[in-house]
Amino acid sequence: MIARLTGKPERLTSDSIILDVNGVGYKVSIGGNTAMIEPLTLFIHTHVREDSLDLYGFLTKEELQLFKLVINISGIGPRTGMLLLNQGVEAVMAAIAKADVDFFTSIPRLGKKNAQKIIIELKPKLGDMTALDLTGDTSETKDAINALVNLGFQPKEARAAFRQAEGGDLDTKIKAALKNLGKNK
Repeated sequence: MIARLTGKPERLTSDSIILDVNGVGYKVSIGGNTAMIEPLTLFIHTHVREDSLDLYGFLTKEELQLFKLVINISGIGPRTGMLLLNQGVEAVMAAIAKADVDFFTSIPRLGKKNAQKIIIELKPKLGDMTALDLTGDTSETKDAINALVNLGFQPKEARAAFRQAEGGDLDTKIKAALKNLGKNK
């Protein structure tokens, strides 16, 4: 089984590339957010059916793990899994934590029943998701915490740093939270 490939990417279509690895070209399906850098390293899921062998590539192990969890749900195939992962790992995990059916139904090929299935089956598998439940926060607080998460901090630590931050306005609190998070790294 192929686990990882590193090589020179050549764009084939908007959702697939040929990755040249030492003279061998591998056709790999990719997400829309995959950067075309050289050399490109992709974590690979090999999907085998009786009539084909397809490779799906991801920039991070987290994307690959979430993809594998999603396609193990009956009714969800690898193409739908790729469309889902184009939304980003954090966004998908947050939608699962909040049981946001509308998030999933906005993705082509996903109906309400499959959206509910994803939430029901993945919520217990993704560990402690309470840190992503932002329902008790104001919209400003949610935006600030999401900004910190987008900068690469864990949701739990971003929330804790923001709540400990002192300051009157939102900008001051965000700067204080960043300072607190910087001390912990």
